Amino acid sequence: QMDLVESGGGLVQTGGSLRLSCEASGRSIGSNDFGSNALGWFRQAPGREREFVAVIGGRWSGGPTAYTDSVKGRFTVSRDNAKHTWFLQMSDLKPEDTAVYYCAASERYEGTVTLHWQYAYWGQGTQVTVSS
Repeated sequence: QMDLVESGGGLVQTGGSLRLSCEASGRSIGSNDFGSNALGWFRQAPGREREFVAVIGGRWSGGPTAYTDSVKGRFTVSRDNAKHTWFLQMSDLKPEDTAVYYCAASERYEGTVTLHWQYAYWGQGTQVTVSS
């Protein structure tokens, strides 16, 4: 079992920046174990389905990253395996980035997985609102 706690959401103006964090806890997580998990970010805007935003792969796959097209060049995903934490740095935010953002951890996959069913654990969500 893994519990995920997000932080860092809020209200920001167009063009602003936010940094989301997600910390894993709740089981005996050795650095090596945690380092093999793919860690992702998804978001869900009102009236829309949850969509993939970004992922960082596990250490054994070299820690590759992948992003949805709409955030490429603006968002950066990173991880700190020793602290069981990963981050989503969001810059040049736009009103269309407004959504509840969820972090997710995969138990079975190490690569840049982008489908929600490939993730076993989810955070509670944090609201990001970008005003125009």
